[in-house]
Amino acid sequence: MLVALKKLGVDVEHDNDEKRAVVKGCRGWFLVEDMEGQEIKFFLGNARTAIRLLTAVIASAGGSSRSIGDLVTGLKQLGVDIDCTLGTNCPLVYINGEGGLPGGKMKLSGSISSLYLSASLMAAHLAHRDVEIEIIDRLISSPYVEMTIKVMERFGVTVEHTNNLDRFFIRGGQKYKSPGHAYVESDASSASYFLAGAAVRGGTVTVKGCGTSSLQVLSKVLFPLLWPSLRHISNSITI
Repeated sequence: MLVALKKLGVDVEHDNDEKRAVVKGCRGWFLVEDMEGQEIKFFLGNARTAIRLLTAVIASAGGSSRSIGDLVTGLKQLGVDIDCTLGTNCPLVYINGEGGLPGGKMKLSGSISSLYLSASLMAAHLAHRDVEIEIIDRLISSPYVEMTIKVMERFGVTVEHTNNLDRFFIRGGQKYKSPGHAYVESDASSASYFLAGAAVRGGTVTVKGCGTSSLQVLSKVLFPLLWPSLRHISNSITI
């Protein structure tokens, strides 16, 4: 993901030792030097999260076995010139970003991956017009969509939605505003194995990134119910 962003001209400073990345925004336009009129190619392997999120972001800003057809179909409904070039609903994906993201109404499947919806939501505020997204079937992993919306709110973009998360409305022309510092949470599902191991075997384990400020229901609600002895602070859990 970081390599792809840098290739798009995004100024990213990454400190692996400190586990920190500083990203300087480009106001919705990728500033790619010496590449005007040329195609930019990325190899993302099987990094499905990077593939699905970058597809929507690149479309808005003007081979693999990871299915992406539903997202491509949805972006076409918003006026994006995009296609899966191999005819398999998987990458390679061609995007002509000259027209940006016109906006409008999108009908999207949520039954394969919530990442399609998260990607569309994160890009929708850059549309020329308002964007309305309707989920046409069952939305899986809805807590991750709720996390996406809350993170967007932290960065100054509002998403209106129904209580059952089947319709979303995003006003075009909104701008992300840096909160200064943003803590990236650990994956609570992965953390559960280490916490369970400590509970079974004894000893002490601390997992950082899944504390009381977490947006993940698993970390914030379920862990304290399972293990009442947890020491739960803002950005870590100890058992």
